[in-house]
Amino acid sequence: MKEKLLELHKNSYVPISNFPVSACVVTKDGREFFGVNVEDASTRAGTCAERTAIFNAITAGVKKGDFQEIHVMVSSGNIGMPCFVCRQMISELFDKKCNVYCYDTYGRVEVHTVEELCPYPFGEDDLK
Repeated sequence: MKEKLLELHKNSYVPISNFPVSACVVTKDGREFFGVNVEDASTRAGTCAERTAIFNAITAGVKKGDFQEIHVMVSSGNIGMPCFVCRQMISELFDKKCNVYCYDTYGRVEVHTVEELCPYPFGEDDLK
């Protein structure tokens, strides 16, 4: 997976930050959906790699609960974590025991569960 994510970095559109991020979500049936971050001059209209990968999966018919894991690689010497907007999306669609693999471009990885990254999620039940 590390090699796929590193190659995918080349597709990021990051003219402002020059900080490529790539992601892959894997479904329980083994399908993989990829995404990169895309930004623009306003910096607010872009999207993160994690959500791009999730949206690609949803577009292909993947449903809540079908996700198995997500992999995220940042272009940095540090291992990056999903932002809180992405964590919200992950916590809504992935089971709390699913793994979140976070890489740097050197291949180091940390693995956390959704529950560890989102210990107090806001979800559907909070809207009732």
